[in-house]
Amino acid sequence: MNDSQRFSEQIAFLLEMDKMKNIYRQTRVLHEDRAENDAEHAWHLAMLAIVLREYANEPVDLTTVLETVLIHDIVEIDAGDTYAYDEAGNATKAEREQKAAERLYGLLPPEQGERLKRLWEEFEAQSTPEARFANALDRIQPLMLNFNKQGEAWRAHGTRREQVMGRMQPVFAGSETLGSFAVSLIEQAAEAGWLK
Repeated sequence: MNDSQRFSEQIAFLLEMDKMKNIYRQTRVLHEDRAENDAEHAWHLAMLAIVLREYANEPVDLTTVLETVLIHDIVEIDAGDTYAYDEAGNATKAEREQKAAERLYGLLPPEQGERLKRLWEEFEAQSTPEARFANALDRIQPLMLNFNKQGEAWRAHGTRREQVMGRMQPVFAGSETLGSFAVSLIEQAAEAGWLK
């Protein structure tokens, strides 16, 4: 592969990533009446990683965590966002996302695409300290937003306390501190009537 082809593939990938701005999640942004998009979510996770790294259960390489949180949802460009508590959608999620990963990471020069795809696979499997911490951040961020919006998305979907509690259990693998924080928010939300 010549340098010109490599550069062209990288630019094509980066332009494709702009589509993340149009993938809307169920989580609402705090200071407007609209849904958060995947690009905003990834940026916010990067900020959480920078600020909260000291609470990871294990030493983590911040660069790897940042790369992971920035690329973990690009599969949603093709696969769409699946609401965390959508049982039917989650039944087909892995297959849809694997197919998307092949195409999207395949846009890059092979060694770059393979490396980013490996980070995504590690994130999905929670197989490294960085992946476990990134996964904890990915779960705590929407919880924080939902809590601070008085459970708007939870109330709209009739989400139950047990569902959110189950979703937060893997947070403990990445950060005991964030796991305890999650439980505290869930209990407060249930007491306030925002969770069934």
